Amino acid sequence: MSEKVSPGHWATPGEAIKGWLERAPGPVFALYAGLMSFGVYFAMYAFRKPFTAASFSGIAPVAAMGGIDYKIALVIVQVIGYALSKMIGVKVISELPASRRIIGILLQIGVAEAALVGFALIPAPWNIACLFIDGLALGMVWGMVFGFVEGRRQSELIGAMLCASFILSSGVVKAVGASVMLQGHVSPFWMPAATGLIFTPLLLFCLAGLSILPPQSAADVAARVKRAPMDGAARWRLLRSIGPGLVALIVIYVMLTALRDFRDNFAAEIWIEQGLGGDPDIFAWTELPVGAVVLAALASLALLRNNGQALAANFGLVGLGLAITGLSSLAFSLHMLGPIGWMIALGGGLYLAYTPFNGLLFDRLVAVSGEIGTAGFLIYVADSSGYAGSVALLIAKNFGGLKLAWTHFLIDAGLGTCFIGLVLLALAAGFFRRHFRTAH
Repeated sequence: MSEKVSPGHWATPGEAIKGWLERAPGPVFALYAGLMSFGVYFAMYAFRKPFTAASFSGIAPVAAMGGIDYKIALVIVQVIGYALSKMIGVKVISELPASRRIIGILLQIGVAEAALVGFALIPAPWNIACLFIDGLALGMVWGMVFGFVEGRRQSELIGAMLCASFILSSGVVKAVGASVMLQGHVSPFWMPAATGLIFTPLLLFCLAGLSILPPQSAADVAARVKRAPMDGAARWRLLRSIGPGLVALIVIYVMLTALRDFRDNFAAEIWIEQGLGGDPDIFAWTELPVGAVVLAALASLALLRNNGQALAANFGLVGLGLAITGLSSLAFSLHMLGPIGWMIALGGGLYLAYTPFNGLLFDRLVAVSGEIGTAGFLIYVADSSGYAGSVALLIAKNFGGLKLAWTHFLIDAGLGTCFIGLVLLALAAGFFRRHFRTAH
């Protein structure tokens, strides 16, 4: 029976669940919010990544793009669209009212699925434009989902589950896409749209669950600062305050995003080079241990109530991830680690360093600053730069005269990211330590 909330009015199931969530213990609230946000973003990846599971062999190189491989052209064009969406999101996400997040997500997914249908209907290579539209449509989903999560006392627990979605989802949706082609006899061109439809029920169910999440409580505001849309003046005030440290963090994030995207988009080619390209399940099960380790590490940050200490711990995770990224690549190049062990360790290091930037580090940074605003703004400042770096890496690999094999290119990029990233991280940590000591 529905709960009666006022004379003459019986609560709808959604209102009843929302009331229950407002009274629920912190871990229960975190579990509910984490699962709903996980499900939404997990399903989103089914509209973005499955095409990378196909090799598209037999398709002629794209003359209009310098004669590069057709699949490489697809990846580059989609990433360009995604990067452009992130740039637009710097303004949109920071100003978006909470009431428009759900419809915004639905619109983006709808446009993406329509683009994937167009990809199947329009002959190659002209259908490449559909992947640009797909990337452009999906770039702001993360900011809208994270808007439900930030500024909570349980943000680390919720955010850990949300971040686990993009660690696990890419491998899973590619495995599903590969199975759709192998077992469902679907062509590589229809496979992305078909995979998106498979995950649509999960998306709608979890989106409905997310829509009834209650706003920040008074205790949340006291612990993490009030979160509200930011106008241009508020955005510039925050940027001027923390600019030097933020620039160093963004450069690190640019390298991590480019490297993570490269590993993700060309995993099929890397596995083929290592003689392990015949098993579609390898996309999924090599990511499972990565997701488990990163989820545990991020969730442990919830134990730190002091925002300054938690920010320092986020820096520590980034540093550890950078070190693992470099050391695993060095060990593989010296034949001390096999290809599966390397890809798992490399993925663990990359995601350990990468995931704090997707919310938890910036959520604590806003809390320490004391500024009323949104972590989504800082996330999209970093993300727009990060995906521009991803585009640059793809162009350097395919147009810059670099003839390294996929595997060797990934090794060299991992070593460079480790060294440069650790230097920049030390500089950023020193800046924020001095800045917040002075400010407070």
